[in-house]
Amino acid sequence: MSSKSERNDRKSGKKPVFGNRPDGPRDKGQKPAAQGFGRREETPRQPRSPDRGKSDADNFLWGRHPVLAALANPARRGMGRLLATAERAAEIENNALANGHKIEVVEIQALTRMLPPGAVHQGLAFKVQPLEGVSLEELAEPAEGVIVMLDQLTDPQNVGAIFRSALAFGARGIIVQDRHAPALAGALAKAAVGATERLPHARVTNLSRALERLADLGWRAVGLDGTGEQTLEEALDHQPTVLVMGSEGDGIRRLVAEHCDVLAKIPMPGGFESLNVSNAAAVALYEAARAQRG
Repeated sequence: MSSKSERNDRKSGKKPVFGNRPDGPRDKGQKPAAQGFGRREETPRQPRSPDRGKSDADNFLWGRHPVLAALANPARRGMGRLLATAERAAEIENNALANGHKIEVVEIQALTRMLPPGAVHQGLAFKVQPLEGVSLEELAEPAEGVIVMLDQLTDPQNVGAIFRSALAFGARGIIVQDRHAPALAGALAKAAVGATERLPHARVTNLSRALERLADLGWRAVGLDGTGEQTLEEALDHQPTVLVMGSEGDGIRRLVAEHCDVLAKIPMPGGFESLNVSNAAAVALYEAARAQRG
């Protein structure tokens, strides 16, 4: 039933008020008028830098240790684009660390925009093509010491940490599969703290065939597997040894495991039977280096 005021409005021709709106309800889909207070001003979206997050970020090295190691690597001589803040450029020049590379001085904000989000560059970046690596035979001859083989490890932090441990414990080098391994740059090189520039690596098409070739050259393959019947201490000796590490989720693949001479486990008396693959590699490299000395 209409109220008395509504009937009077209709007689006078005055429009009724709905919801405190003098012009009636909004049409369907009509936006409310902007109000005076609490109104959010539309801020134009800043254009994304064309260099930020590009796929060629894998060709960048960043951070003090990775970049200085690359500058000292003879294989990098005369190649790459070296970018540095004024402070870092002065450090490189004063200590003669450029090794023939021209330094481009850039503002820190510009350098940050060139690299992936979150890259801790410390004022230094080096854009280069990935190192090609060496052949399997170059890495394996003569047969002595320890080599690490990575079976489809894809996490750059883990692979970088394994390079670092392998260099620290005196390994000969690292073997990776060419189609299932991250580029030795970017976050991987940062985690390796320069080890990717100092430790040789070989990329192979087929790990199983590579193990067959290594066996012909006098190497013995020990695969790390939590279900192994022997402990690392029991499995390792002074013979030339290939330590085979499986991927973060699936471990060593069946065919690769079948080409190992033995599968060994790390005993864990604490009852927590799980180690990050880079931590497991560090333990295995320590044990292998100890066995080599024996």
